[in-house]
This record gives sequence, structure tokens and C-alpha cells, in this order.
Amino acid sequence: MKKLAIGIDIGGTNVSCGIVTNDGAIISKFSFPIKDFETIESFIVYLSEEIKKILEEYKATAKFTGIGIGAPNGNYYNGSIEYAPNLKWKGVIPLASMLSKETDLPVLLTNDANAAALGEMIYGNAKGVKDFIMVTLGTGLGSGFVANGELILGHDGFAGELGHTIFDPNGRSCNCGRKGCLETYSSASGIVRTVKEMLLNSDEASILRKISLDKLSSENIYKAALENDAVAIKAFDYTAYVLGIMLANAVAITSPKVIFLFGGLANAGDLLFKPVKTYFEEHLLALYKNKIELKPSGLPENDAAILGAAALVWNSKQ
Repeated sequence: MKKLAIGIDIGGTNVSCGIVTNDGAIISKFSFPIKDFETIESFIVYLSEEIKKILEEYKATAKFTGIGIGAPNGNYYNGSIEYAPNLKWKGVIPLASMLSKETDLPVLLTNDANAAALGEMIYGNAKGVKDFIMVTLGTGLGSGFVANGELILGHDGFAGELGHTIFDPNGRSCNCGRKGCLETYSSASGIVRTVKEMLLNSDEASILRKISLDKLSSENIYKAALENDAVAIKAFDYTAYVLGIMLANAVAITSPKVIFLFGGLANAGDLLFKPVKTYFEEHLLALYKNKIELKPSGLPENDAAILGAAALVWNSKQ
């Protein structure tokens, strides 16, 4: 009888679920909007019923090892989502224990970037790599740190928040309530803020001026950069400058062998990777120079969140 896991990614807009084998094959998946659930109780009822349907369907051919969940502000130690700003359910939510009670399966939960790091280690380009940093460049900037083959969680489960290290204490306001956090500069939303500032503070010609400021997106900026638009290229360079410096700082703490970049902004390829590498090497302490690889993730973007969540289950069984 084959062993399977269920991987669940809880985002601010959608919940994605998949049935995953231990070698990373997703044999079935589904998603649904999160906005329909005003209370965590209604969400648990719906999700557990969907999981029970899966268990019934596969009961004759497979054994489910557990459920893994990647969620914003997820705490691995206690299985709770804690004060997630982008979810309507506030406070501390003991999601893992609630779902386990309804499904009779062990449930493991961590934050989404930590799940991505585990997914990279088990299914992606970090196979066999014991020291690496996973950086997710989406709307915000998430990160997971692996040292000596183990995910760094810290005493409270919230270690590795690279996106909320401060680049400029007098800089841009962040949703966390502070100023100058890395994710306000080096993320999809960060590069949009950079372009808006450039357009407002200069008269430099740019095809991006044809787009209203409230319609600007990282995709618009990427396409403009491919057409050699000066503002777009400068925006990518500044984004890379900030990220390169902050990654160089992170290296001094964990000395990784590889840093993986993943997510929407990382899909810009050389527009981002080349200048990041330049600024990264420029700001590294001498003893780290030319030792650390900067690579794209090996996870398929559409399935990465589900694979990362399922990796929690398989990693716990190794």
C-alpha cells in the first residue's frame, strides 16, 4: 500500500491542496478561495470534509502519513497561525490541532517560506545541500534558513525573517509597523514602489508613464525592462542592490553554500540575478567571496507551495 501526504498552502486569497507522493509527484490537487470563510471554525469544517472525501477515495489503495500546512505566520512548534496580518482570522489560531481532531491525521504546520525551504531540500535543487537559504520574492519577501541539514526555527518558531531585517531605519513604511524592511524594496511590491518614486521624482522618459500609477505591476516593469526602458532597468538594479547587500549580511550569520531565489520577481532571470550577484559579491566579507552560489529554485512554481507543505510530513519521517 503506497504512502501519501496531503500538502496545504494557505494564502491570503486562496487555499491550495494536493495529494503528494514521497518522491514529489502530485497526483491530485484542488483550490478554493479563502474569503468565503468568516470564521476559522467554518474553514475547518469545510477543509476537513474535503480531506475526508480524499481519505475515503483512497482508503483501499493508500495510507496517508499526515497533513502538512504552509501558512503565513505559521509556528512549527505549536501548529498555530499567530497574528497573520493578511488573514481575516485574528490572534492565535491552533490550526494543526483543530484539523487533526477532525481528520484523525497528524498535522504539521510552519510558515510558507520555511515550507518552501523544505520543499527545495527534498524535491528541488537543494538535494544533498546541508547549508542554504531559500528566499521567496513574491508580494513580500519570505525566507527559510537551513544549517547543518536542519531548518532553523529559533526558540519560538519564527527564526529566519530576512524580509523584516532593516535596510534603512528611516526608509519605507512596512506592513509590520516598522520602516525600511528589506521586503519593501526587494519584492514584487517593492519594485513597484521603486518605479513609482522614480516616475514621480524625475522627468525621465519611460514607457511606464503610459500606465497609471495604481495599475503598475512588477510584470509591467519586467516587460519594460526587456524593451530596455531606462527606468525599469534602473528599478531592477536598485532592487538587486538592496537585496545583494542584505544577502551578504545574511551570509555572515549562517555561511550557506547556496542561496536560492524563488517566486515572481526571481522569474525575471538575468535582469535580477546578474546585478544581485554583482552587489552580493561586492559586499561580502572577504572570507566568503566567490564561495556561495546564487541559484534559481528547482521547484515548479505552480506546485511549489503544495510540495513544500507536503515536505513537512516526509521530513518528519526521515
